[in-house]
Amino acid sequence: MDPYLPAPFTTLAGPHRHDAVVENSEFLAFADRADTPDVALGQLAALKTRYPDATHHCWAYQIGPLYRFSDDGEPGGTAGAPILRAIQGQGLDHVMVVVVRFYGGVKLGTGGLVRAYGGTAAECLRTAGRFEVRPRVALSVTVGFEHLGALYHVLGEYDLQRGEEGYTAGGVTLDVGVYPEDVEGFTAALRDATRGGAVVGEGFDRPAGLP
Repeated sequence: MDPYLPAPFTTLAGPHRHDAVVENSEFLAFADRADTPDVALGQLAALKTRYPDATHHCWAYQIGPLYRFSDDGEPGGTAGAPILRAIQGQGLDHVMVVVVRFYGGVKLGTGGLVRAYGGTAAECLRTAGRFEVRPRVALSVTVGFEHLGALYHVLGEYDLQRGEEGYTAGGVTLDVGVYPEDVEGFTAALRDATRGGAVVGEGFDRPAGLP
């Protein structure tokens, strides 16, 4: 399971790209969801491998309270910071944006670079698909084999995330992630369906944060 996500946030539904040409320079913006700094930097490494001849690979990420950015050789404050502002300005989180530049022979100046990097990143994010991630409470459910049918019926009645499922001589234990507002109803329904035979407790080592 992913780490617990303490509050709802909006992120990207998947990778997205937007290209722009400014004064003969090509700017290729790549945006994707990143839930950890390692994931974000892995995306950067992949793009450096894909475009080894690019003049610059400038980037920024926002992951909860964590953020970083890099101008990658451009004048300070003209690339990474505008990319980060584009992420924050659109209310997005858990997002990495890399803008790859191929220099076209015309110097853009400080203001031109800020507009080029920030504008390309913003347009990439504006046109990307999004979705809201909501936190879940992690529960562990244990039932005897005689209640498996009831368990699976109740599971089908709720929008939940199923995790690890383990079997013992007496029954099955299943980890689930449940939206906070559904915990009470889910627990009551499960106990009613199993005539009190279900044991519901805290699940996993930490709560799940999957959408």
